[in-house]
Amino acid sequence: MSRRVNNFSAGPSTLPQQVLEEVQAEFVEYQGSGMSLIEMSHRGNHFDEVHREAIVMTRKIFSVPDSFKVLFLQGGATFQFSMVPMNLLRAGERAGYVNSGSWATGAMTDARFYGDIYTAWEGKDCGYTRMPQDDELEIQSGTRYLHITSNETIGGVQFTHWPDVDVPLVCDMSSDYMSRAIPWEKFDLVYGGLQKNLGPSGMALVFVRESILENCNTDIGRYMRYAVHAEKNSMFNTPPVFPIYMLGKILKWMNEKGGLDVIERETQEKANLLYSVIDSSDGYYSCPVESMCRSTMNVVFRLPNDNLEAEFLKQSDASDLLNLKGHRSVGGCRASIYNAMPRTGVTALAEFMVAFRENNPG
Repeated sequence: MSRRVNNFSAGPSTLPQQVLEEVQAEFVEYQGSGMSLIEMSHRGNHFDEVHREAIVMTRKIFSVPDSFKVLFLQGGATFQFSMVPMNLLRAGERAGYVNSGSWATGAMTDARFYGDIYTAWEGKDCGYTRMPQDDELEIQSGTRYLHITSNETIGGVQFTHWPDVDVPLVCDMSSDYMSRAIPWEKFDLVYGGLQKNLGPSGMALVFVRESILENCNTDIGRYMRYAVHAEKNSMFNTPPVFPIYMLGKILKWMNEKGGLDVIERETQEKANLLYSVIDSSDGYYSCPVESMCRSTMNVVFRLPNDNLEAEFLKQSDASDLLNLKGHRSVGGCRASIYNAMPRTGVTALAEFMVAFRENNPG
């Protein structure tokens, strides 16, 4: 039996052990073929079946309407920061962006190269400790879409309700993909990297409303066009074979657990367990995020001082509770509790936090 620690990394992150063992068993020789799947032609029968099954499972788990195309694209979410405005913004159109933290800032920075971008809400004014209310969003005339980041991995802040606006939404869902249902009627495009809840890094899962594809910009290279990938069923070029294979495996694992409803309930229960420890600690642990916008994926918290935080991280590492150090840009601590993090791991962290406070008074 391999040793498995409790890995709270923000990404790449922990994956289901059942899936890892299945992949290990198939890796050298896939289904009696005498070779690995990643050595085969992506046009062959074996990968064709893997590819089609991944699409079918994606549609099933996410309840994707027929009006949306499912795309498997290389480059992760950061590449989508550019692809979205390159495709969706034509001459005379503009896009609003909600600046909710580091990743939203990155999306805005790249989008400015390709179109007229404005800030529909600025989170810097509140220290990125919350998401906006609907009446705080300033939507300008001629807006093609409003871009939001559903969950800020670094800041631990999340849209717990989806904006109700009169323009289509575009959303980076990288760090809370597959943790809750998507209200498809609000969106023209949804994207995110796999490396939090859906598989290894290196691929973006993109959903694009089919009706907008004919109006996308065509004055760009072929690989950058959503319409090209949609027409070719994500097989325009050699696809990211291994991430697609892993995605299909993880979605089947999720289906066996009971689907998105079960995952969403478990997600909330795990998050509540940690926030309960924080809120009942009489200020020993503190979360900078306003309670209505706390992330269910990335629980950020501080201790009374830097020395105690350093000791907390040292002792947690020794207890096989790994990768709890907050992002270098904000400091503190962060527990990323994605779907594959079992409740036992979250319980172990909660118990450690209680014991640490008792043994190390501030």
